[in-house]
Amino acid sequence: MKLDILAFGAHPDDVELSCSGTLLMEIHKGKKAGIIDLTAGEMGSRGTAEIRAHEAEDARKILGAEMRRNLHLPDAQFENNHANRLEVIRMIRAYRPTYVLCNAIGDRHPDHGRSAQLVEEACFLSGLIKIETEWEGNAQIAYRPQLVLHYIQDRYIHPDIVIDISAVWEQRMESIRAHRSQFYDPDSGEPETYISSKGFFDGIERRAREMGRSCGYMYAEGFTCNRILGAHYLSDLC
Repeated sequence: MKLDILAFGAHPDDVELSCSGTLLMEIHKGKKAGIIDLTAGEMGSRGTAEIRAHEAEDARKILGAEMRRNLHLPDAQFENNHANRLEVIRMIRAYRPTYVLCNAIGDRHPDHGRSAQLVEEACFLSGLIKIETEWEGNAQIAYRPQLVLHYIQDRYIHPDIVIDISAVWEQRMESIRAHRSQFYDPDSGEPETYISSKGFFDGIERRAREMGRSCGYMYAEGFTCNRILGAHYLSDLC
């Protein structure tokens, strides 16, 4: 399956919390998008790996993504090593995305920065023909995405680019709420966490407004890039 966009997250709710609006905007234009979760989020204080898998699938359906896979790397313990880079390379070569979206380059959760480096390096290495991989019994062809963008998560990072998501705000929030085990529930007996606090969703909205304000958008998602972004025409910047 050839995808236009492949979004990676260290945990099953990372993509929804950080770049689901951008995915929705592209999907609404007819683009094909997919999601790869590196871990099952099994070390999280709330929910279980099984519960979170069901929630992730519910979120996928809300977004309209073509596929979602979990690599089942160990939550809070995975490393940016050769074996894990090969796992990511297999996904890149299997789905051949034009664009890759991945975790923030540094964040409150150490998995996020580690995931960012792992995916960015794998995207480059995926284009080297002497790195051999197989997928479903077949040798894969080298392939490198055109652009890798890092979404912005908990900690503020000044964006290199913002995407207007005002038109899909409610659907974006619906996809986030699909991960219901992780967020505020007055009837839950599970431990309270940073993201399960009553005001956490208010913070999500404030961040989206903050990202959009400088460009005159009501809501936006911000991204950074490790290379200079270019455009063919000035009109592409509007």
